[in-house]
Amino acid sequence: MAEIVILLAIKKIGIALAKGAADQASVQFAKYGAQLLELHGSMGRVARELRVMHDVLYQMDIQNRSNQVYEGWLEEVRKVAHVMEDMVDEYLYLVGREHDIGCCFFLKKWSKKPRSLLCLNQIALRVKEMEKDLLHLSETKNRWVPMINNGDSSNLSYIVKRSQDLANISRSLDEEDLVGVDKNREKLEQWLESDDLECSVIALLGMGGLGKTALAANVYKKEREKFQCYAWVSISQTYSREDVLKNMIKELFKDNASVLSSTLAMDIMSLEETLKKYLEQRKYFIILDDVWDPQAFDDLSRMFIHNDKGSRVMLTTREARVAALASQGRILALEALPEDKAWDLFCKKAFPRDTNHECPTELKPSSKEIVSKCKGLPLAIVSVGSLLCVHEKTVEEWRRINDQLSWEIINNSRLDHIRNVLHLSFIYLPTYLKSCFLYCSLFPEDYHFRRKQLVRLWTADGLIGERGESTLEEVAEDCLKELVDRNILQLVERNSFGRMKKLRMHDLLRELAVDLCQKNCFGVSYEDECGGSLEMDGRRLVLHKLKKDIEQPFSNMHQLRTVITLGDSKSPFNLLPLLCNESRYMTVLELSGLPIKKIPDAIGDLFNLRHLGLRGTKVKMLPKSVEKLSNLLTLDLYGSDIHELPGGIVKLKRLRHLFAERVTDPEGREFKCRSGMYIPNGLGNLTNLYTLQALEAQDESIRHLGELRQLRSLRLWNVKGIYCQRITESLGQMRYLSYLSVGAGDENEVLLLNVCLPSLQKLTLRGRLAEGALDESALFQAGRGLNLYELHLSWSQLREDPLPSLSRLSNLAYLDLTRAYNGEQLVFLMGCFPKLKVLYLYDMPNLNRLEIQQGAMVSLERLILANLSSMTEVPPGIKFLLPLQFLFFQEITSDFLASLGQCSAIEGKFQYTLRRR
Repeated sequence: MAEIVILLAIKKIGIALAKGAADQASVQFAKYGAQLLELHGSMGRVARELRVMHDVLYQMDIQNRSNQVYEGWLEEVRKVAHVMEDMVDEYLYLVGREHDIGCCFFLKKWSKKPRSLLCLNQIALRVKEMEKDLLHLSETKNRWVPMINNGDSSNLSYIVKRSQDLANISRSLDEEDLVGVDKNREKLEQWLESDDLECSVIALLGMGGLGKTALAANVYKKEREKFQCYAWVSISQTYSREDVLKNMIKELFKDNASVLSSTLAMDIMSLEETLKKYLEQRKYFIILDDVWDPQAFDDLSRMFIHNDKGSRVMLTTREARVAALASQGRILALEALPEDKAWDLFCKKAFPRDTNHECPTELKPSSKEIVSKCKGLPLAIVSVGSLLCVHEKTVEEWRRINDQLSWEIINNSRLDHIRNVLHLSFIYLPTYLKSCFLYCSLFPEDYHFRRKQLVRLWTADGLIGERGESTLEEVAEDCLKELVDRNILQLVERNSFGRMKKLRMHDLLRELAVDLCQKNCFGVSYEDECGGSLEMDGRRLVLHKLKKDIEQPFSNMHQLRTVITLGDSKSPFNLLPLLCNESRYMTVLELSGLPIKKIPDAIGDLFNLRHLGLRGTKVKMLPKSVEKLSNLLTLDLYGSDIHELPGGIVKLKRLRHLFAERVTDPEGREFKCRSGMYIPNGLGNLTNLYTLQALEAQDESIRHLGELRQLRSLRLWNVKGIYCQRITESLGQMRYLSYLSVGAGDENEVLLLNVCLPSLQKLTLRGRLAEGALDESALFQAGRGLNLYELHLSWSQLREDPLPSLSRLSNLAYLDLTRAYNGEQLVFLMGCFPKLKVLYLYDMPNLNRLEIQQGAMVSLERLILANLSSMTEVPPGIKFLLPLQFLFFQEITSDFLASLGQCSAIEGKFQYTLRRR
């Protein structure tokens, strides 16, 4: 775990030594060139030492988890890395100040002593001390910490060994020990017994503890005799290729002593040849259990001869990138047990000797809660059920276990299996993913993360490093995908065109991560159960649903780099001024939803601040001092009471995401439902902007819009027709733009935008469109709009059926037409919109006929028809929309409801609301 802290310190040193900061320091401290040069040299040497230490620690961490000497040494490493980060932040603060006040500034000592003067020389001396401390730690390690011996299998950590023991137990489970696997087992048996003579690869994919090994073993026992030869081989992260080959030969040649004895002297090439010759003449069935790395399968796949005999290879894995090696259509992704199956499994283990494994009535409430906390994970259910089996069957004892189940999972030795299996997933994460994983655990149970939210927070917090030409946001998305592919985070929802939208963390993984966060001072979460002060030791603090204000300053406030508040709160959060004064190295300050009305002027002193979130607050004005936040990446003012931005906002040249939109009609039924903010003179200075939501159009801002060439997301309000030509020219400069929203100033302003945007994925136009715009504008041309997945047209005043023109956008997955069409009928022709998943038709009073031909919208999942007052009968073509999952009729008349009741094709498959009179 110390490698996380070390990597963050290395990144911080890299920022300090980067050309921009170094040049700024050289100018500011021209009189102290020698001292500055020596300081930079010390920082570079510390960074190199930390880099080597990080790489060594990553390997040691895997094999020394139970070594107490090693753990104590790690604690000292963490302390040094944290102090080094503090020193670099002090240096960056000093360099970044706007005015030089004699090379000195104030620092509150962590011992809470009175403020003392600290200058450049003192920083240099402290960094020199860090060099000596690192040297001493290296010498200590060599004297006392056992070094890695990769060739000694006895060096495997306790966690790895216990997890392998569990795999062996899983292989020996009887059929009656398995619950809820019938459908998955049937599918596997079908794949194994299919008539396909090609050698196919089958993958069982899922997070640790879902029962992949147990299911594979069950199928293996039943099906192996149908093959001429078979073998089961455990791979794991620490596998030896030679050992795997020998184990495979041992299973295949168990009745041939001469072959087995001859393999003892064979090298790897000979072992491979022996296996190849044996398998090429036979129908074989090989199971590779617990494969973590695609390379492991690639190393072994050369032996799996395609001999047209119907051979099968099955692998179990937690990694999606491993499962991707399976044959097409042969990936079985295991999911958590449904509630009823989870209950059955729990009762089997908790009440094995009771009739029909019946749970006593008085224990049912606590038992149900305990099962619910296991979240359908078979390993957890079995382990907790077995634990309870030997406890008294009393309400008090059951309630006690339920109340402290989280503690039991982390600390009870009888629940080692749960910890070890889950911990393996964490141990083998690369360092950059470990910090992202721990970050997620600071949020509440069952919290649904939004992809964009996590990406911005990780980036601002310094958890994301650069990769070639990719943006930090793109790298963060890759990290998010890796955590999903490794079954560390669970995907909850995708957007209409398949991109990750919402994610969550399994509660048991979160419990493990929370424990690791606390032990390693990574961060803490705080739930306001009783109010009062907060004792904490960490650099990140996430406050869950504050019911009362925190009345007293909490400990180690000076260490804080991140403060995040969650949920709507009535607390005024009176600690904000103190945070601005004491937490001088604050990086992320996310205060969304708090009823705060004023931001202290001292916020401008938070030189390191990279994320300021005031979404939904009562703040009416930003202080002038925000112009000093030169490192700010994200400024989120969405839905706040701020009407205008201070003039100094254009000095924030590193700003990447600006959310500054006011909402007047959340439902969007009124024409002017939202408004943007005016940007003072100098919009063209913000050349690093990726997100601008939303800009209130005016002559000055529109004139400089084309200078924002890095924009990915742009929303414009109050656009006049006379601006369209200049907007079109500006948009032509934005080759990365993927989201565009334009709202006209009033219903009569015509939006005429004729520009090719090859990267555009989402388009919203709110206002009148010129006749023929759908056919003539490059925005809607089939060849140029191939990437357009989502389209919203509102108040368009179209008189011709827009569907023939729009259907040329063959990749469209989401279509929303709100007051867009004044005609009487819409026709969805056969073959149109083949990828459309969501269709909204809103507020079109003249529409009286909706024709849906068979073969139209074959992928549609959601259809919402709202306030179509002239429509008197149910569109008969709805019966052709077979994949439809959600059908909603909104604001319908009682007569239309009666016709719905007579439509047998959709009986019981729709929802509705009646029109208010």
